[in-house]
Amino acid sequence: MRAKASHNLPTDSTLLRNWRRWESGESRPDDFYAPIIAAAFDTVTAAFFPKARPSRDDELLSATGMDTVEFIGRLRMSDVSAATLDAIRITAERLCCEYPVADPHALHAEGTSWLRRITSLLDGRLTLTQHREILVLAGWVALLVGCVDYDLGRRTSAEATRRAARSLGEEADHPEIVGWAAEMAAWFALTQGNYRGAIEAVDTAPRGAGNLGVEVQLAAQRAKAWARLGDRREVERALDTGRAVLERLVHPIDLDNHFVVDPQKFDFYAMDCCRVAGEDKMAEVYAREVIRTSTNADGSVRNPMRISEAHLTLAVVAVRDRDLERAVAEGTRAFAGKRRSLPSLMWIAGETAREIIARYPGDPGTLAYLDQLRSISTE
Repeated sequence: MRAKASHNLPTDSTLLRNWRRWESGESRPDDFYAPIIAAAFDTVTAAFFPKARPSRDDELLSATGMDTVEFIGRLRMSDVSAATLDAIRITAERLCCEYPVADPHALHAEGTSWLRRITSLLDGRLTLTQHREILVLAGWVALLVGCVDYDLGRRTSAEATRRAARSLGEEADHPEIVGWAAEMAAWFALTQGNYRGAIEAVDTAPRGAGNLGVEVQLAAQRAKAWARLGDRREVERALDTGRAVLERLVHPIDLDNHFVVDPQKFDFYAMDCCRVAGEDKMAEVYAREVIRTSTNADGSVRNPMRISEAHLTLAVVAVRDRDLERAVAEGTRAFAGKRRSLPSLMWIAGETAREIIARYPGDPGTLAYLDQLRSISTE
């Protein structure tokens, strides 16, 4: 049989060497030789040389000519240095720690910029360990950006970023990030008055993560929802769950990280539930403790958003005690902070307004409080 002129015929020694490799199964004839050999044995190519279904790894090995050792070595190669990953870890931690006090617009811009940089690394050559770690770091920063989006009243962007964070957590098999994404959904629902939706959002969190701090936050959001639905038994059950998890946790080193839960933060949750349940004495005790622990020794504020809600709690306690002047004064202090989560502030401030209006409708003090509330909502 005459070979096609376009094919460069090998020398006899090369053809013999190839033939031995074909016979031993070390390699297969290419598309030029396979039909010639099949015809020599009075059969067709597909019958004589059936195509196997190799695994993806086998395909890679065959296509590149790499042996197994070389292939595994390639999987361990990376374009990202350990120093780069260390820098990203430090930056992600810093951003999460700046959440309570940083200007939200500046924090959002920086967080979004870093999120782009981190995810761009996924296009390069990474080890399997590095690939997972970059997914995790991107997940934490995405959670942060979503929180700031919501603080600024950007509901649609916040929800999109929250979903992205959850997807990153699921891909990285990181239950804590997935849990925080569920907690954010519960927070969104709560501040929009969807209390059943908040409970359902908590239920989407991964189960069996009882040693993670996010479990405390999830329990707190559940307690807040049940408090507003009027089920005190469920409130206590949720708070007891949160306390039990806190007892098992090692006390965190860095309390400034927004995604770290500590006993001081739990007082903040209990304060909310006591206020809604009408347990005014306990609500006041918790509120004053929140203000104390959220203030540094030099008088500077560590957690301005917690302090704002604590002052609103004191305003509710005061108006229930028929002291409108003190209630308005506490409400005014709540609006004084520069760092705000607008949906959360408007939610609690609105609840406070209903308490004041119910007892002092049309009073100049009531009108003054409502004027301040309206000015905040239009900023």
